[in-house]
Amino acid sequence: REIRNFLADRDFMEVETPMLVANAGGAAARPFETHYNALDEDVKLRISLELYLKRLIVGGLERVFEIGRVFRNEGVDTRHNPEFTLMELYQAYTDYEGMMELTESMYRYLAEKVCGSAVITYNGIEIDLSKPFERITMIDAVKKYANIDFNEIKTDEEAKKLADEHHIEYEAHHKKGDIISLFFEEFCEDKLVQPTFVMDHPIEISPLTKKKPDNPELGERFELFINGWEMCNAYSELNDPIDQRERFKAQEEAFAAGDEEANHTDEDFLNALSIGMPPTGGIGYGIDRLVMLLTDSP
Repeated sequence: REIRNFLADRDFMEVETPMLVANAGGAAARPFETHYNALDEDVKLRISLELYLKRLIVGGLERVFEIGRVFRNEGVDTRHNPEFTLMELYQAYTDYEGMMELTESMYRYLAEKVCGSAVITYNGIEIDLSKPFERITMIDAVKKYANIDFNEIKTDEEAKKLADEHHIEYEAHHKKGDIISLFFEEFCEDKLVQPTFVMDHPIEISPLTKKKPDNPELGERFELFINGWEMCNAYSELNDPIDQRERFKAQEEAFAAGDEEANHTDEDFLNALSIGMPPTGGIGYGIDRLVMLLTDSP
């Protein structure tokens, strides 16, 4: 209720989008597949809410959100469930900086409303949501915690050699950007206990994200980490249909090379982008993890 109140105050409209889809895109995950008898069509359960919500932005709704169940056909542990509740929101005429402000404000508001204070305790650890959240780039986080500067690494081969030296497993199709992400997961995530925005992810792992104008190898993307968990994932949305087609093509190549979690080309979405999507900030929040955090539940 408080999430809805917060977003209503900012003029967001709550919507519902399809769960059974021809193309399960918007995230890196394996979908569940099923068969639609009436149309004799194979369909998938959605893995994210992204591509339909962006169509609504194209259609002229400038602030939309959905709280919905999504389905990912993969491992189960205390932080992953094959079906879970995701909230995604999209706002026209802003970018990932706007999404950081919204996220920080919303988390603080929710903690105060639900827990009575912006300083909460999880598993005996005090987490302070009252002061400005830290910000660090992914490359700087790897530099800080793994003592490796990926700004110095120029080629995919050099990155793979480093991964071998540090016993980090990767797949043959992985590029430098994928390796940076693997280093981040291995050396940094569990250190990020207080709220931290990890920014500027490699473009290889951000197929729907606008490039940074001053460094096209990186995307205008962030994830929020609290208690070592990824709590949300956000971008300045890619709204260039030519660039988006190139990214889908790279994802198709990754899929062909063995990446079962790669995105597939969505022609209907590309058509929507070609009609025109305004500059947009978008974000997805894991609601189950948010509930775990605010209720101090293991």
